[in-house]
Amino acid sequence: MSKFAIVTDSTSYLPTEFIQKHNITIAPLVLIWGDESFLDGVDIQPAEFYSRLKTAKVMPSTSQATPATMQSTFQGLVDQGFDVLGIFISSKLSGTMQSAIQGRELMGNAGEKVNLVDSQSTSIALGLQVLATARAKENGASLKECIELAEKAHERTGIYFAVDTLEFLHRGGRIGGAQRFIGSALNLKPILALKEGKVEGVERIRTKSKAHERMLELVSEQVYGKSNVRLATLHANAPEDAKSLLDRAASVISPVETIHSELSPVVGTHTGPGTVGMAFMFD
Repeated sequence: MSKFAIVTDSTSYLPTEFIQKHNITIAPLVLIWGDESFLDGVDIQPAEFYSRLKTAKVMPSTSQATPATMQSTFQGLVDQGFDVLGIFISSKLSGTMQSAIQGRELMGNAGEKVNLVDSQSTSIALGLQVLATARAKENGASLKECIELAEKAHERTGIYFAVDTLEFLHRGGRIGGAQRFIGSALNLKPILALKEGKVEGVERIRTKSKAHERMLELVSEQVYGKSNVRLATLHANAPEDAKSLLDRAASVISPVETIHSELSPVVGTHTGPGTVGMAFMFD
């Protein structure tokens, strides 16, 4: 039986303890700010990012993880005797999956040891898929079994998020099906979801607190009757709101695991500060 390593990208933004415990390798995306470039979650952390964003005259942009980064990441693991299972951000949101394919091709014959899966998701929803695969591996699942699990994980995963404004998604070109909410009353808070790997508009709610309550209702509906539900909240410089939502969700849904996560600077560039979301996964 071959030994294999699991790789994901920085948008998953799993808390450090999970990355270390499950030996997950992270390939960083790139944040571009004027003449500077930062590796997501390596050269710049969320606290610094949102602090700088408040006074920035030039807005940041983002770029996918490069093929060279992917090649180096994969090759380093293959040289240690590992096969590789890479699970990455939705190809409809980022070119990172394409970079992974190109990085694998650059490896020549060694690229045969690299297996790639499009999560059709991002942020902690991607993280939940990666965790499920890593845990299956630790419980003795083969590489083939873990690939199959990862390929189907998006069917048991979902994510909703409420943004303060659609400005950031619109500017970054990631607005997708939420385009129809553009131009709506400024005091309405859009609830968005990832569906089939794209951002879609769900509802518009009048206040932030009601938007968070509605997210909880939507998640509760999705996980009703499911077993071994795992919940995670995510936030862009709004930790108290996310923690409060997670506590309420835990009391209503009784999940087997909860995770409190931040949005990486690259994802925060597209959602904007104040974003709060909730992801779920079930067996």
